[in-house]
Amino acid sequence: MTTLARDANTGDEAPVFYVKDEHAHPEGSSTMLGFWIYLMSDCLIFAVLFAIYGVLGGSYAAGPAPKDLFDLGLVAVNTAMLLLSSLTFGFAMLEMMKSNVRGTLFWLVVTAVFGLAFLGIELYEFAHLIHIGATPQRSAFLSAFFTLVGTHGLHVTFGIVWLATLWVQMRRHGLIEANRRRLMCLSMFWHFLDVIWIGVFTFVYLMGVLR
Repeated sequence: MTTLARDANTGDEAPVFYVKDEHAHPEGSSTMLGFWIYLMSDCLIFAVLFAIYGVLGGSYAAGPAPKDLFDLGLVAVNTAMLLLSSLTFGFAMLEMMKSNVRGTLFWLVVTAVFGLAFLGIELYEFAHLIHIGATPQRSAFLSAFFTLVGTHGLHVTFGIVWLATLWVQMRRHGLIEANRRRLMCLSMFWHFLDVIWIGVFTFVYLMGVLR
């Protein structure tokens, strides 16, 4: 970078050169910042979906209400599957901190199994509701329900695909810095889905049955 400065003796202008001093940034810091921004945008999406359900959740159009449709026992089992998957992901992160590739891969597989069990139960619930005529077109309540719960299910599906992709990368390259960073991002995403589901279970299922 250059600029002009006046010489005190001659009065002539002469170029002055400056060296641009850039601040050092830790490797991967931009990735983590970008992922936090993504999570905040996802929070806004789910906040809007919760708000829509809060407005439309009582519009049954003379159709079935939550207490007529929801099986809290089944939903509780499904919730346990996701909570356990969050726990096993924590074990995977502990193994990563020990630089234990095999242990990390093992707990990621267990996490994927619990995640798939969660999705299987959710798909069974959706199929059952559609079979008895409780489709998204039946009422505003069911439209809001399928949209909110379905969006969460899509996120879990994406998380499992991401987990499988990262598992393959770790098998090939081990716990390199890039894979550790990706695992950290996936961990935040997975626990975020866990928190959102607790809100769904409480606000949609539990409060819906108790109305």
